Amino acid sequence: MPDIPNLPLTSRRLGSGPPLVVVLQLDRDGWAPVLERLAREREVVAVDLPGFGGSPLLPEGTEPGVEALAAAVAEWLPGAGLTRPPVVGNSLGGAVALELARNGAAGSAVALSPIGLWTRPEAAYALGSLRVAHAMARACARRPGWIAGNPIGRTVAFWQLAARPWRIPEATATAALRNLARSPGFEPTQRAVRGYRLRAFTPEVPVTVGWGTRDLMTPPHQALRAARLLPGAHHVALKACGHSPMTDAPEQVTQAILAAITA
Repeated sequence: MPDIPNLPLTSRRLGSGPPLVVVLQLDRDGWAPVLERLAREREVVAVDLPGFGGSPLLPEGTEPGVEALAAAVAEWLPGAGLTRPPVVGNSLGGAVALELARNGAAGSAVALSPIGLWTRPEAAYALGSLRVAHAMARACARRPGWIAGNPIGRTVAFWQLAARPWRIPEATATAALRNLARSPGFEPTQRAVRGYRLRAFTPEVPVTVGWGTRDLMTPPHQALRAARLLPGAHHVALKACGHSPMTDAPEQVTQAILAAITA
């Protein structure tokens, strides 16, 4: 892992029981219903990756690629009283969870639709769709209700993330647009992860990879690549879910996570 100084990452804790770390980025608002469910059985530690939510950017001159973000989380864990906890993440967070498992910082990992299993054109498509959403979020930053307040607006803004974007609650959509518009790590991280490709490894800890069957941003055929690169992992199809399955089926995602970390 890159050598990253210990950063004061923003986190919050819910529930009680054995710890479970959930890494958040642009998806922090979509995780809310799953975090509440997980907190019934675990102490959930939800931590913002550097440059997202309330966490600071990585030090100047440090490229915020997947490995550097994972190193920042690994450096932060001991100070938070966490030793090789289970780690869960979606998309960019899923790739970070896998890197933490690869490097021994996580006791287990659950990666939902992780990035890095794309070809160059697929990466350009996925990241390009997010740039459009980012521009939209910034354009309506003062009045996000223009988009979040109606089903058509939510569909236009979140079609690549949710299988049924029109069903996203207005409050969740509003918070997500604000987070997207205000995250200083968005643009540098986009540039840094464009060339990221997941490297094959044999997990020494339990690893589960979940993929939404209706994922439009990182289509489900990428799950086949994950199965080839990580033959020792457990691979799960999340039925009728998009790229952010927490939004579409929080109960299904909760049960998949709990089954993975208690197996």
